[in-house]
Amino acid sequence: MIGAEIERLIQLLGRLPGLGPRSARRVALHLLKKRETLMGPLSTALADAARAIKPCAECGNLDTIDPCSICADPKRDAGLLCVVEDVGDLWAMERGKIFPGRYHVLGGTLSALDGIGPDELNIGSLLKRVKASGVREVIVATNATVDGQTTAHYLAERLADCGVPVTRLAHGVPVGGELDWLDDGTLATALKARRAL
Repeated sequence: MIGAEIERLIQLLGRLPGLGPRSARRVALHLLKKRETLMGPLSTALADAARAIKPCAECGNLDTIDPCSICADPKRDAGLLCVVEDVGDLWAMERGKIFPGRYHVLGGTLSALDGIGPDELNIGSLLKRVKASGVREVIVATNATVDGQTTAHYLAERLADCGVPVTRLAHGVPVGGELDWLDDGTLATALKARRAL
């Protein structure tokens, strides 16, 4: 019913996170209707991004410069190192503008089911970086999933010999959260991590 070019566009859009086949069709149709004002500039932006953006050799962030703008910023506290799973997590931390230190992107989590071991992640470069760069604290900011927790424990074990405190982001009741809506695991974690008022 539709041409091969349109079908290819729909299939490629369907590979994006959060877009299923129906959403991909709607996006493709919208792009085709707005060809001059949206599709042309989008294709140019995609080509420019593919050509200019590269991973930072120091932390793994994506930027147009290497080292990235975060690693190159002299105002950043090089003694604080926040370890995240992926670049999206780094961007989420930066969105709040609350962390004054630098980052290290692992590139995923340990996962026996998916065959991802320590050699597939940027753990070796993390250890070298902590030993060589005067880091005072490593903050592990992996997700509160089974794989995220496994990765956090593994990192704590590997970093124990470095003589640097390793901390973890707090887990539990979110600000504005209601107890009735929380799952049992979140409540249990919040109860274990309670602190004095």
